[in-house]
Amino acid sequence: MKDKIILFFRRIRKNVILYIATNRLFLTYVILAMLGLMLVRGLTIEDMWSFKPFITDLAMVLIIGSLGYLVKPKNQYRYFMIVLIVFTVMEFINSIYFTFYVNFASFGELGTVGQTETVMGSVYERLKFTHIMYVIFPILFYFIHKKLLKTTYYNFMSVVEKGKKMCVVTILIGCLCLAYTFVTATKTDYSRLAKQWNRVLVVKRFGLALYQVNDLIQTLTPKFSSLFGYDEAAQSFIQYFTSDDILDYKEDNRYTNILEGYNIVFIHMEGIQTFLMDVSFNGVEATPNLNKIASEGMFFTNFYPQISIGTSSDTEFTLNTSIIPATSGAVFTQYYDRDYITIPKLLKDKGYYTFSMHGNSATMWNRDDMHPAMGYDDMYFEESYTYNKDSEDPNNLEYINLGISDKKFFEQVVPIMENIEKNHTNYMGTIITLSNHSPFKYLEKYGEYDMSTTYQDCDELTGECSDVTTNYLYGTAVGNYIMSSHYADEALGEFFNYVNESDAFDKTIFVLYGDHDAKLTRNEINYLYNYDATTGELKSEDDPTYVSYDEYDHELNKNTPLIIWTKDRNIRNKLHGEVDYVMGMYDVAPTIGNMLGIDNPFQMGHDIFNIKDNNYVIFPNGNFLTNLIYYNNSEGQYKVLQEGAELTTDYITNLQNKTEKMLEVSNALIVHDLIKNEGETVLSMKENEGEE
Repeated sequence: MKDKIILFFRRIRKNVILYIATNRLFLTYVILAMLGLMLVRGLTIEDMWSFKPFITDLAMVLIIGSLGYLVKPKNQYRYFMIVLIVFTVMEFINSIYFTFYVNFASFGELGTVGQTETVMGSVYERLKFTHIMYVIFPILFYFIHKKLLKTTYYNFMSVVEKGKKMCVVTILIGCLCLAYTFVTATKTDYSRLAKQWNRVLVVKRFGLALYQVNDLIQTLTPKFSSLFGYDEAAQSFIQYFTSDDILDYKEDNRYTNILEGYNIVFIHMEGIQTFLMDVSFNGVEATPNLNKIASEGMFFTNFYPQISIGTSSDTEFTLNTSIIPATSGAVFTQYYDRDYITIPKLLKDKGYYTFSMHGNSATMWNRDDMHPAMGYDDMYFEESYTYNKDSEDPNNLEYINLGISDKKFFEQVVPIMENIEKNHTNYMGTIITLSNHSPFKYLEKYGEYDMSTTYQDCDELTGECSDVTTNYLYGTAVGNYIMSSHYADEALGEFFNYVNESDAFDKTIFVLYGDHDAKLTRNEINYLYNYDATTGELKSEDDPTYVSYDEYDHELNKNTPLIIWTKDRNIRNKLHGEVDYVMGMYDVAPTIGNMLGIDNPFQMGHDIFNIKDNNYVIFPNGNFLTNLIYYNNSEGQYKVLQEGAELTTDYITNLQNKTEKMLEVSNALIVHDLIKNEGETVLSMKENEGEE
């Protein structure tokens, strides 16, 4: 018996050695491919060693690699190298994408690639070795191949290899690994894989390779069949907008029609976050003009953008439609030809002239197509302004970052607007700023802003102390951002000086909003709160002056200003003070719409003055925020925002269900053009219910 066992293990050892000897190229491919996939998970979601995504990735690597056995041994290197390069590109793209969006890339977003042309500086600024280190694996594969060429490996394999048999066996092994993945998956796992609106959780459970294959299938399927999933999407859309819940909080309030007949201008402030309004150095505020405007108007202090890949364009879309951005791709570039109900369209129905203004090219984010589709009559973009276009001249203050400087832009905006007011009884417009776009590196053009800090340095032996001044923030990511924002605030202040001095705009309401956060990391922001100038290092958490700034604090710190301001003293007295209800970008259209006397029956947000503390803000990644909690969907955890708040399981579950439903409906509405195709059905059903 003992001899049989020894013989059995000897045979296994012999077969293993034989397999390794005759599959060295394939095994090298598998090992290098797996290392790349594991590494990208480790560097993004810090989940390098989890068994389930490892098995799934292994299954995909084996199944894809098995096809190499159908190629003659001397040509297998080319096949495996191509696959490794594809994996490397996938890992590189996802690594960079995760740095910017804390999410994984989608094939549906390929349509936004053209938008990177004018923002490549932001990419270069954040590029690190960890983003490009995946190229090591194809390089290693090349050298191993070269070493094998010097041996008889390829000649030997051309004689002994049974390609078809090895292909089938490898596929079977891969399928067994895949079977394990799906057998152990829960209903929730399947739901996430199918809907894929929380990509982090999909990668965490199924690995990057299967996620990307699944994403490709989901991206291509609707292209081949316009009816794919339509019936289910239409049913969800109709049920949602005819449910009793949608009627909740829809009632008149003290602000109803208060702005009817007034002009309205939205000022889209690039990259301005609310925390800037609390920053000051040596008695000078970082945003003194914005602070002054906020004090004179109505300031919403807990306002949050809800952006996806489309960043600024997502903000424009959600503000005007009260619809959450698409889960895959940017609406402005991929779904611009849908029928949306927007603020410009609703006001045009009331006789308003509508316009948009921006110092960048109209092709950026496909605005030249999307803005007319949203209902803007005219666009005043790059070609409408005169300025020195020499971007390389550091002394040229008329060109900053991506184009015309905000100061030069606003200088020319006012006469255009005065002419608009002269020729139109009512108007609605959107002014989009530009200078405060990342990268924040044009320090010589931002002007003077003293961010220095003075502290006392004492000699331990003599006890003598002296004042030491340091400008430690200068040149850091957060310091440069503050300087850029200070410049943008100066430009904004000059614009409002023009407005106040002009004979026009007496019946104009200005709505200012920050479009999204500055995309700074938690560590970069933490440098502002916890840098110890005396030691030149970040404070430890044991330091009594340490300011807690965890991942939840960082997410909550991404809120941006929302301010309603006017010269009209009568309206200013009514729209004044701070509003601290939690509010999302999709709540702007219902709130402002109620004031203007317009209504969008397919809005997903609420009038904040009706829903108040019961509001919830849903983000495209599945996170959500209420006045009580911030819920991180990828972690399945949350932070309680009110000390002593009692939260029930039903409270969390109900919000999870609402989040999933709203994301499903919002995405279906966009992809399948449901307002155009099913909108009349919804309105008819509501009308019939009203008659009953």
